Amino acid sequence: MSKQPLWTSDAIIAAMGAAVQGTPARDVFGISIDSRTLAPGDAYFAIRGDVHDGHDFVEAALKAGAALAVVETAQRGKFAPDAPLLLVDDVLDGLRDLGRAARARLDAKVIAVTGSVGKTSTKEALRGVLGAQGETHASVASFNNHWGVPLTLARCPASVRYAVFEIGMNHAGEIEPLVKMVRPHLAIITTVEPVHLEFFSGIEAIADAKAEIFSGLEPGGIAVLNRDNPMFKRLTASARKAGVERIVSFGVHAKADARLRDIALHADCSAVDASILGHDVTYKLNIPGRHIAMNSLAVLAAADLVGADLALAALALAQVEPAAGRGVRRTLELGQGAATLIDESYNANPASMAAALGVLGSAEISGQGRRIAVLGDMLELGPAGPELHRGLAGTVQSNAVDLVFCCGPLMHNLWDALSSGKRGGYAETAAALESQVVAAVRSGDVLMIKGSLGSRMKTIVTALEKRFPGKAALDDAAV
Repeated sequence: MSKQPLWTSDAIIAAMGAAVQGTPARDVFGISIDSRTLAPGDAYFAIRGDVHDGHDFVEAALKAGAALAVVETAQRGKFAPDAPLLLVDDVLDGLRDLGRAARARLDAKVIAVTGSVGKTSTKEALRGVLGAQGETHASVASFNNHWGVPLTLARCPASVRYAVFEIGMNHAGEIEPLVKMVRPHLAIITTVEPVHLEFFSGIEAIADAKAEIFSGLEPGGIAVLNRDNPMFKRLTASARKAGVERIVSFGVHAKADARLRDIALHADCSAVDASILGHDVTYKLNIPGRHIAMNSLAVLAAADLVGADLALAALALAQVEPAAGRGVRRTLELGQGAATLIDESYNANPASMAAALGVLGSAEISGQGRRIAVLGDMLELGPAGPELHRGLAGTVQSNAVDLVFCCGPLMHNLWDALSSGKRGGYAETAAALESQVVAAVRSGDVLMIKGSLGSRMKTIVTALEKRFPGKAALDDAAV
């Protein structure tokens, strides 16, 4: 069966009020902002980024088979007169207009997810459980900012039954314009934690910024909130002030609507017994960690609230895998044995760092193996940064972590707080630490690597995978 077009060029023109140059293709099959990953038939939006100007890649996009390119009217002279272009004053504004048009044509249940920790894993879990019951569209990776949200909207087919959008922020005022584009029927706030403290006066200000998500809820919309979080009452008050009539809570709290009754935490999975909106549910999670189990309560509550089958949703949770850089596990073949790598390199803050160390603490080691944490700076914490890094020493100790490698000036505070027996190695950067970590690995070890995106911890993950390829990679090489 042939692929259905996502848009017609006429519909895109109408949504953006664009002028036309050349002869754009009638049908558009996707939306792209990157000429390197563009597929034939996509519309290419030449967005100006912090580093690159998309207009510099229009010719490459058209050569790769783009159906059309959306460019600034002021830059039309750079391109051939017959190039298939749509001309707008501002390309990002044009993408926003197309996103709004995409939302207007939807006859789907729409969910928005925000929170200090767990946005992406919760979004991915919703993608999995809802996708098992009907056509579902969700944000790619962490496309949750000023360009990621409208791009995700513009890519949403009109035919979907469910749509899930991740919305992020690190400053006040960023969520409101995004959620007003998404217009969700249901909004989830996973938790409020002391992150991005560099830009906020305190945890209450962070809660208020997260509460902006209520401003875009559709009439009759529902808020799903963490009842165990200290900011629950503040968020509830904000929701009421925004006109939200129904608030559904989740947690271990006795009055939580989605309540955790019991949990068995294992090294590579969890078994959960819960009451979800009055229904008894027992299910397995393929991703370990108490924090994952807590957010699964919100996932199941949301699924039930948007009309999905709760029992099927609970079964589908066992099939959900972690997103890249958020707990993915790989086996490192060492020749005479193997080690386990837990890749948490995508990002970090104090709450997610504690959760990741908890997962490492529950990991099973074999033989003479050790639990090893490889940690990079947690950024955007402001003046509290040094103390928050130093405070991780207690979490390292309580989770029976044997060895810690640190990189970055902030992580030097943790390094100073560690006992000499737990110090594996220190360097100013991830690249400089790389060789120390690779040299230290031995059979039976479990390594967890985590840091803020700016700490570039992925370089150490890549080095380990290259030096100790897993069995699948070895088999491929042999073939």
